[in-house]
Amino acid sequence: MLETAVIYLVAAIVAVPVAKRLGLGSVLGYLLAGILISPNLLGLVGDQTSVMHFAEFGVVMMLFLVGLELQPARLWKLRHSILGLGGLQVLATSAIIFAVCFFLFDLPWQTALAVGLMLALSSTAIVLQTLTEKGWIKQDAGQNAFSVLLFQDIAVIPILAVLPLLAFQGLTSTKASSHNLITHFPVYGQVLISLAVIAVIILAGKYISSPLFRYIAETRLREIFTITALLLVIAIALIMEKIGLSPALGTFLAGVVLAESEFRHELEVDIEPFKGLLLGLFFITVGASIDFPLLFDKITIVTTSVIGLIAIKALVLFVLAHLFKMKGGQKLLFTLALAQGGEFAFVLLSLTGSLVITSPEQTKLITLIVAISMLCAPLLLMMYEKSLTRLTAAPPEFDSVKDLEPTKNVIVAGYGRFGQIIGRLLTAQGYHLSILDHSPSQVDLLRRYGHTVFYGDAARQSLLEAAGAKEAQLLVVAVDERDKTLDIIELAHKHYPNLKILARAIDRRHAYELMKLGVTSFKRETFDSAINLGVEALKLLGNEKEHAIRAGKLFTDHDMESMTLLADKWGDDKSYGVAVKQRSEDLKQVLQRDQIGQKNLNTCQKQSRNEN
Repeated sequence: MLETAVIYLVAAIVAVPVAKRLGLGSVLGYLLAGILISPNLLGLVGDQTSVMHFAEFGVVMMLFLVGLELQPARLWKLRHSILGLGGLQVLATSAIIFAVCFFLFDLPWQTALAVGLMLALSSTAIVLQTLTEKGWIKQDAGQNAFSVLLFQDIAVIPILAVLPLLAFQGLTSTKASSHNLITHFPVYGQVLISLAVIAVIILAGKYISSPLFRYIAETRLREIFTITALLLVIAIALIMEKIGLSPALGTFLAGVVLAESEFRHELEVDIEPFKGLLLGLFFITVGASIDFPLLFDKITIVTTSVIGLIAIKALVLFVLAHLFKMKGGQKLLFTLALAQGGEFAFVLLSLTGSLVITSPEQTKLITLIVAISMLCAPLLLMMYEKSLTRLTAAPPEFDSVKDLEPTKNVIVAGYGRFGQIIGRLLTAQGYHLSILDHSPSQVDLLRRYGHTVFYGDAARQSLLEAAGAKEAQLLVVAVDERDKTLDIIELAHKHYPNLKILARAIDRRHAYELMKLGVTSFKRETFDSAINLGVEALKLLGNEKEHAIRAGKLFTDHDMESMTLLADKWGDDKSYGVAVKQRSEDLKQVLQRDQIGQKNLNTCQKQSRNEN
């Protein structure tokens, strides 16, 4: 096991960076890594079936994360492009491929329909990554491509549910049902049990998950929260598998239910690394499973099929782009971006193979066709970028993507008594806030009052990224922990150098630490309130209001000047102590001179009034 793990890791480290530098993307890098170590090339690994079954869990996690992003309000804004464009693409492509397989290749209608459904899907991982890297995601073509991919990801769920109905009577593999606990029930009983389990998942996600995560978060142990998040995904996947439903269906539903949870961001950043690793492993196993002897033996069929698949999908996409009134080069970009097979086809092939909808030879052949079409995808986009970029002169529009991922004007880290005041002021002025707080009880309390606050540690780069740090104009660090404030600022300086930072200083010493980090915009949490109370004390002691306010302002200005002058000496107790004493004497003299000046001014004004 360790030897195999080392081979996988080394292959990924070698192939993925090279693929990224060549502009092919990380997914193709993983595929190439798998091809490199496959039995047909270097022969470093053997049969990948058992590894692929484990790696498929990465796809389950991907659907959980897709569910976390599908908030009902955001889906509603994209309803026309998702349902219209995405729905038509899947239906039209499936119908044409079904007709070709059924009438031209004389396949059984069940097999033809399954092939049509799985080949209608495109590669979410390749397309989104490439469009984002090239800066095309916010163009009209990128927005519409995203909508189609979103519909395809959702469509996987009903497809997974439909495929068992296509299984040939009496030929279903025992492997497909050996772990099903409800097969001995009548059909109506199985349906009722399945619906009951789905209902329990939805209700538990809505009413039990938040108290559970809040209880876990109170421990302040990050690894326990991560373990709980993994347990949630694994347990739901296991339950769904035990009743004969798709594990992806259960985790997707759980993700949708938790999309409105205050723990959504933390769940996302905790699950994301595991999803990435398992998906990388999944793609490597796909690459290693490519049957090169079959490719060379059926080179004509494979080549024709790949070209035919890309041509059919491109034709459907181009017609839809025309119907939905995309412009010039945007139409071509949309067409080329989605004209390939997708990673979900591998998952569906695994199921169709176990259900004997496709034969082992057909499964291998379709796997080969999809994998090669995915290898062609970035090449098509590279060709578009180099030779047809001039066609994309139409200015990008930012409607649906902006609606889906709104720009965060301000991130507020820490929304206690200090951060709330800042947040209320900014919100009243129309700024959009992305609020993070690491106290579960505080998050729960604020959400009861209608605030959108998310649980999470802002000192984690992945969480700041999810909160919109790349697009944000300002980061307000208002947490009440000295070291945590410094960690957040150092992280922001390192990864987001253009992000403006405003910080809460606990005390004078903390202010010096902030200044050493280059933060010039900060406020000591008790300073202003103490000055205001000092001004009230002067008034109660008989000083005139104007004199008391002026004394407070002089004190504030002198103290801020002292902070700048003393910052370099802080840490050297001897020289710092001498400088502090000198500044204290200077302050007394400043206030005394001002007091004398005010008395002289008042005397002159009084004499002037008497003379008049």
